[in-house]
Amino acid sequence: MNLINRAKNILLTPKTEWVLVSGESATLSSLLTTYVLPLAVIPAVAAFLSTLFWTGRLFGFNYALFSAISTYVSAVIAFVVTSLLVDLLAPNFQSQKEIGGSSQLVAYSATAVWVASILGIVPGLGWLGSLAGFVYTVYLMYLGLTPVKKTPEDQRVVYLLIIFVVYVVLSMLLTWLIMGVVFAGILGVAATSLF
Repeated sequence: MNLINRAKNILLTPKTEWVLVSGESATLSSLLTTYVLPLAVIPAVAAFLSTLFWTGRLFGFNYALFSAISTYVSAVIAFVVTSLLVDLLAPNFQSQKEIGGSSQLVAYSATAVWVASILGIVPGLGWLGSLAGFVYTVYLMYLGLTPVKKTPEDQRVVYLLIIFVVYVVLSMLLTWLIMGVVFAGILGVAATSLF
């Protein structure tokens, strides 16, 4: 299935789409190249535009570009690490340990947060887009646990909470780490240009 149809279907008819997903085979690398890398561009572009428009005068074009790059890189790393952790934790929740299914669950659930991030371009709506995206991502993941990972009903909530906490914390840490390195680099370049 192509990227646009999969993204649309996972957002609009998730129950039906998860059943289709459960019958497909995928690998972490195939999902990364055909789904995650293209969709992770959305929050990166939103970060670039919002940074450029709203703080660009203060930090400049390079900061906006680095903000976009850090957003993109952190989304990709968070996908890979979260997929691996979902798979690693699966037996603890009587779920199927299979990296392809774990990657499908993480990638397709994250569609909501990636698409909603476009609201970050509009002042005052970024936080709303993030909140709506995260809430819907949790819902999508909840719906996908049983068909994709074969998670028993009584294990879904706890497994979901652990996955989500890992994803959010990891995404935040990666973004802060990358932005810290980038910001330190910008300050270093600015300081050396004074001499």
